[in-house]
Amino acid sequence: MNILFYLVPKNDLVYVYDDYTVRQAMEKLENHRYTSVPVINRKGMYVGSLSEGDILWDLKGRELKELRETEEILVRQVKRCRDNEPVNINCDMEDLIMTAMNQNFIPVVDDNGTFIGIVTRRSIISYCMEQLRKV
Repeated sequence: MNILFYLVPKNDLVYVYDDYTVRQAMEKLENHRYTSVPVINRKGMYVGSLSEGDILWDLKGRELKELRETEEILVRQVKRCRDNEPVNINCDMEDLIMTAMNQNFIPVVDDNGTFIGIVTRRSIISYCMEQLRKV
């Protein structure tokens, strides 16, 4: 099974660049009601994933006095607790399912490491349900 069938392409996603400010990232998360988003660099390479918790714990450690101070902190400066592990576009469905057990979305990269999109846990569960119905 080709995972491209389940891929949500980069153009249809919310993501942040690693040179965004924390304030910009917070606004993206808030506006789209996401708890975590992929982080890429300006060359299009997958860097990691940024969660609300990553931002919260980072800001707590900085002891900021005003929200405006988040405009001086770049996403790449935030210590991330756990990045969603990416898979290569050529991975098989079994690898995708195993990866999805520990994260709600799976970043997909091409052979050069360029971020091309994600596969959601929901689409993987749908695939598994389809397979169960065939049995």
